[in-house]
Amino acid sequence: MMTLAEVDALADRAHAGQTDKIGVPYVEHVRAVAAGLVPFGTELTMAGLLHDVVEDTAWTGEELRAAGVPDRVVRIVEAVTNDPEGSYEEKIRRVARDPEATLVKIADNAHNSRADRATALPPEQRERLAAKYRAARRVLWAAADPGDVATILRTVNPDLLPELSGA
Repeated sequence: MMTLAEVDALADRAHAGQTDKIGVPYVEHVRAVAAGLVPFGTELTMAGLLHDVVEDTAWTGEELRAAGVPDRVVRIVEAVTNDPEGSYEEKIRRVARDPEATLVKIADNAHNSRADRATALPPEQRERLAAKYRAARRVLWAAADPGDVATILRTVNPDLLPELSGA
């Protein structure tokens, strides 16, 4: 079974050379997502590190299992991976049926919604993504314990806490 440090190294290798929408090394995104999941245990933290590996690299779920990634972690990663046949909205509804995948997706959404990341995007893309992520939060947050959502937000994107409290 892989350790958290080994999973971090795997994520670093898997995302080597990739950058996000604003040109930052992609591994920084998955590490930020994982940081928000630390209070929920090692396996959810691992899932945060690997949440985009199957979707955005050549790795498959079976290869992750063969490498020693715990099955629970791979199951969560597969649950948050895009289905090329389905829409984003369908994915969010599917994820919201899995409590652990929901927490990972909440952390992902929170990091993607950070103002410091959004300001680097063109205005039209920024507005489109903001609406998309806001709609996803309504579904995801309704499927999770508000205390768990707040725990994630405090680490990943505290600016969303007023939205959570309805302020």
